[in-house]
Amino acid sequence: MSLRELDIHARVRALLPGGDALDDDCGAIPAAPPGETLLVTTDLMEEGIHFRREWHPPELLGRKLLNVNLSDLDASGAAYLGFTLTLALPPDLEMAWLESLLKGLAAAAREAGLPVLGGDTSGRASGIGLGISAFGAAKRWLRRDGVRIGDQLYVDQPLGRSARGLRKLEGGQRWNPSLPDPELAWQLDPKPNLGLGLRLAALPGVHACIDLSDGLSKDLRMLANASGVTFRLTPGLSQDELFGGEDYARCFASTLGKEALESSLGIPLWPVAEAVAPEVSPLLVYDGAFWIPLDDHSFDHFHPQPDLS
Repeated sequence: MSLRELDIHARVRALLPGGDALDDDCGAIPAAPPGETLLVTTDLMEEGIHFRREWHPPELLGRKLLNVNLSDLDASGAAYLGFTLTLALPPDLEMAWLESLLKGLAAAAREAGLPVLGGDTSGRASGIGLGISAFGAAKRWLRRDGVRIGDQLYVDQPLGRSARGLRKLEGGQRWNPSLPDPELAWQLDPKPNLGLGLRLAALPGVHACIDLSDGLSKDLRMLANASGVTFRLTPGLSQDELFGGEDYARCFASTLGKEALESSLGIPLWPVAEAVAPEVSPLLVYDGAFWIPLDDHSFDHFHPQPDLS
């Protein structure tokens, strides 16, 4: 049986917290509290670019769909307010697959304590398109342009796990919930350290933050360009750490020392770079004798496979 739009709406209303918001033409965005900034982030997931149905259990995909958006809000120092959901689906998609996706999405929404505010559905000839816009409010917005010369950059998660998980999927390994592989888990159901961004925003010695989704080398390049600095990368970073992507770590710049930050935050941190005055390239790596520019091999949505030659 082919999908019908009213049936899809009924399942969304029944499964997602706040789903009755879809009964109207518009949804109400909660106002930011006085003195706070209303923030919004939007992410798309396209079948064949961001996921493959034969690899990705739909319930885990639903969780990932929301959590990668919340990771962006969190890295900005925002508390969550709600989200909208857009579904573009082929008519022959099984309703059981969609229900499983929505159950995973609903579980992530309840864990984060936020409702769906509205959305849209559309048919398409083939493939699946998923989109979320998530809203939050920040007392102090951690922007990308706040890095200062002399800042050290840290991440809150080991990098490269998702890249290794992706290679396992490409090699034929599949998710087995009875024997969960931690690298596959990070690719299929990442667990960003949600809530850390609020704590970072409360520390005056933290100047900027970014969510690592397209790979350290690309995201640091954007951070360097926004702040007008160059980053000297910590020696010894692997290609998976530099170019892997989908780490969903908070990468933040601070004048506070590593021990002081770890003590304050109660978590381990990994140094990845130091901000210096602008040089010939946004990113420099140490070759054992000199600091040299790092070529840009980062992920690009229009050319998904980075050139590591």
